[in-house]
Amino acid sequence: MANTFGEFLRPHRTIPKTPWSAPSRWAISPLRVLVLVIGLFLFGLGEAFLLQSGIGNSPWTVLAEGVSLHFSFPIGGVTALISCVVLFLWIPLREQPGFGTIMNILVIAAALQIGIAIIPHQNNYFIGLVFALLGIGLVGIGSGIYITCGLGPGPRDGLMTALHKKTGIRIGRVRLSLEILVLTGGWLLGGTVGVGTALFALLIGQSIAICFGVVSRLTSQ
Repeated sequence: MANTFGEFLRPHRTIPKTPWSAPSRWAISPLRVLVLVIGLFLFGLGEAFLLQSGIGNSPWTVLAEGVSLHFSFPIGGVTALISCVVLFLWIPLREQPGFGTIMNILVIAAALQIGIAIIPHQNNYFIGLVFALLGIGLVGIGSGIYITCGLGPGPRDGLMTALHKKTGIRIGRVRLSLEILVLTGGWLLGGTVGVGTALFALLIGQSIAICFGVVSRLTSQ
């Protein structure tokens, strides 16, 4: 049983084809929209758990929190605003948005704000660590679900891939550079950087890969 369960959770490093995978970024259907919204909502909820852990946010949420602190604007709204600014940067790079891109902006911001309202902020380090790990898991699951819809990347991922195509720089280096930039900016503005931030950087890729593996096995049965 242990081997079977371990095989079930084996990471899958390519995007699996599923019954809801779209042939194009605007090929929407009720099933695709439902799966997309579920994935994006889980993503936003995971970000809320990280934020409320008190031990460090993901890089982009560090920036959103920092901006929110200075302008007294809800962090969900700031997250949406940052996404819109990033989407604007797609124009000179000639990247094309999809239905999923627009929903990414709306649903993640809403889920993050809802999560903050219902999830208590932690001052206990060990509970905060549990929250951070739960948040990373939810972000990974949410990412793995919404990406399989094929309805377009989120603004941040789209910027990353567009810069990769435009410059030829390896995508890992582009992502690292972007995240260092926003993390530094957010930290300077007062966003929370800590153990949770480091754990996110170390574990998020594996979390998404595991979700891809689970989705692939569930949909192939």
